[in-house]
Amino acid sequence: MKALVFGGPGQRAWSDVPDPTVVDPTDAIIRVDTVTICGTDLHILGGDVPAVQKGRILGHEAVGTIEAIGSAVTTVKPGDRVLASCISACGRCRYCREQRYGQCIGGGGWILGHLIDGVQAQYARIPFADLSTYRLPQTVSDEAAVLLADILPTSYEVGVLNGTVRPGDTVVVVGTGPIGLAAILTAKLFSPAHIIAVDKAESRLQAAKQLGADVLVRPDESPLDAVRAITDGLGADVVIEAVGVPATFELCTTLVRPGGRVANVGVHGKPATLHLEDLWIRNVTITTGLVDTYSTATLLKMVASGQLDTGQIVTHRFPLDEIMGAYDVFARPAETGALKVVLSAS
Repeated sequence: MKALVFGGPGQRAWSDVPDPTVVDPTDAIIRVDTVTICGTDLHILGGDVPAVQKGRILGHEAVGTIEAIGSAVTTVKPGDRVLASCISACGRCRYCREQRYGQCIGGGGWILGHLIDGVQAQYARIPFADLSTYRLPQTVSDEAAVLLADILPTSYEVGVLNGTVRPGDTVVVVGTGPIGLAAILTAKLFSPAHIIAVDKAESRLQAAKQLGADVLVRPDESPLDAVRAITDGLGADVVIEAVGVPATFELCTTLVRPGGRVANVGVHGKPATLHLEDLWIRNVTITTGLVDTYSTATLLKMVASGQLDTGQIVTHRFPLDEIMGAYDVFARPAETGALKVVLSAS
């Protein structure tokens, strides 16, 4: 089969590799129907995730059809159309029993495209299939479903829920790429008074406006003044960091009010300065996290019922065998206007 193989920092190739097989009784093999590219994949290619070894098949977001199952799999069967979650869960360890699946110590967590081969391929092995796949209703398209593999639960759990967005809050989202846009979309579920989007790309700011942001600010236009202008000088109740670079994290800590919350969602490859000399006296809460995907089933229900419309986040579509070109487009959003790219098997 063909797969997108990591060759070390800055190197990737659409290559011939062996077909996956069932290794453990809890495995399923899927034929990959739809995949997408994540900002984390770009971080891997940038050398920010050293645990990813040369030769690894990348990708952790897919919709596929079950081809084969191990002897212990009971909830899915060959022919089922499923969402393959970015997080694998053994279901037995301490963290899984607390629904902290991202921290699974029984062989799961974020392993696809990280510690084991991922899903940017024609076929993929999905460990712990009973807990790590979701059968899809016919009313939910592959394109809508694939966004539930990572960006929707990540933004919702690590951004909106960790940030404790409440009715009437002023919420700032710094970085309006796919993760930031998904944070805006899911923050609206809690009826905040204002959502302020901060980004340097006009196309992404306009996408944020379409999804519900009512104030748009560029980083060089003094976001702090914009936030203070609509909060009586206090600052934002919740600030969501959705980029993953030191400057944006430090900006977030300046925008939050005393007693407010900073929810870091971005994947950081370099240290960021934590200005405790300013923050300690302001009662600021800072949260971090890897998604646990405990919300996936709920989000799937909301997509199926029409409560969540993720369509505007997808801007580019490619055949799966054009994944090299899709990476080029996704990696240059300022030039291409790319938000989320979706690739489908022919």
